[in-house]
Amino acid sequence: MAVDIQQRLEEYRVVRRELERSVLPLASSVDGRRITLQAPPHGLELRVGGYALVEAPEGPLLGQVLDLELATVEVDAGGSLGRVPIRAIRGSGEVLGGRSAPFHDATVRPATPDEVAAWLEQRASRRAQLRIGELRLAAGVPCVLDAGGFDRHTFMCGQSGSGKTYSLGVLLERLLLHTRLRMVVLDPNGDFARLHEVRAGTDEETARRWRELAGGIAVHRADASGADRLRLRFTELDPGAVAALLRLDPVTDAEAYAELTTVFAEQTPESLEELLTADRPAARRLALRIRNLGLDRFGVWARHDPGSTVADAVASPAADSSPAAGSSPAAGSSPARCLVIDLGSLPTRDEQALVAEAVLAALWRERARRQPVLIVIDEAHNVCPGAPEDPLTARATEHAVRIAAEGRKFGLYMLVSTQRPQKVHDNVLSQCDNLVLMRLNSAADAELVQARFSFVAPGLLAEASGFGLGEALVAGKVAPHPALVRFGARVAEEGGADVPADWATVQH
Repeated sequence: MAVDIQQRLEEYRVVRRELERSVLPLASSVDGRRITLQAPPHGLELRVGGYALVEAPEGPLLGQVLDLELATVEVDAGGSLGRVPIRAIRGSGEVLGGRSAPFHDATVRPATPDEVAAWLEQRASRRAQLRIGELRLAAGVPCVLDAGGFDRHTFMCGQSGSGKTYSLGVLLERLLLHTRLRMVVLDPNGDFARLHEVRAGTDEETARRWRELAGGIAVHRADASGADRLRLRFTELDPGAVAALLRLDPVTDAEAYAELTTVFAEQTPESLEELLTADRPAARRLALRIRNLGLDRFGVWARHDPGSTVADAVASPAADSSPAAGSSPAAGSSPARCLVIDLGSLPTRDEQALVAEAVLAALWRERARRQPVLIVIDEAHNVCPGAPEDPLTARATEHAVRIAAEGRKFGLYMLVSTQRPQKVHDNVLSQCDNLVLMRLNSAADAELVQARFSFVAPGLLAEASGFGLGEALVAGKVAPHPALVRFGARVAEEGGADVPADWATVQH
């Protein structure tokens, strides 16, 4: 009896396997855009985010797979077995490149890399094309972004260790190489402080082009000298910023706040020292507050040095002028096309917040010139958080929100990068039309991204938890379709460095 049961069980398994293999790979669409798919579970070749070729009646269509699941269905096996539950792949996708005529039970198969490449080539824009790497699920096919898509705000996120900073560098380098778009980079960790240096191993032609370009890249650091020093002039701050720096509340610090307003109403002080030397009683109390907070000892003040970081941030570069590679333009010369502001080189959080506030305020203040600039805010949860912890950061956040809401019509475009999406102000995220999503394991972060970027299929967003180093989902106006990508090599050197991990090595 036991042998008979075993034989019948084996027969059942064989029949079920054959029935599963007999499932036809088919696709249907009732609207010519959305696709329903079925496929056998054995030898599965379709992948979420990958590409499928549908043999529709009107001709081959390229589609993208958006989700797949293993479903159980019952089929009639005939004979003594009757109805047998088998497994089959069910899923959905989308026709790429617009609508087609509706179709039913069209044969579907994985698209070859050559077919994907041909489709992408047909739809290439006349605008600059930025090759950032290759498609993750179409081996050897370049991933090319439309540079014109960066006239929409872009949100980039990925947890620590996902390769976010390296990949952000790839985007900035390609924009610098292939467009004339100007950039101002708020860099909290010094990751782009060596952007003007060519990376070892770069091919000769690209290295040559980068060295020529590097003359227009300026890096302002607190520990530099001359035109490269990160510095502010007191006259570049409006009264609200000074009040925030002094931590003055118009209600609880009414007398000091009124005195500050009076000073600015009479004549804008040329330096912080002018506030310290005023002889009115209220002004003397204001001076005491400045000294107690240590604001007069900030190293970020320009003092006797000419120019300022804020002035360079809002200046317009001349197309035919390039200073020596790796150096900032001298005072009175053509300003940099790319200005990296190394906030991390500043010793205090107050100084970092002050510079971020002053630069964003100046860019907004000069918006009427309508000169396109990409404002890059790395580690944006520190510059424009959802819940600012100090008055200066609150003002910087207000500027970022205003630029996100209204800046595009003035040519102010944002690229906001973070590893903590939940910490960035929601009114900044909600204005971003482009998404670069790297590995993200946090369920709460993934839920937030799904809510804010609902134009991307949930199945594609879910892939982020399985991304490897340097892998990402790119969607929005910058891409012809939501694409899973693997970022390519950098051209410039990275400014930061990972902490050595040899402390974990077993010691004998």
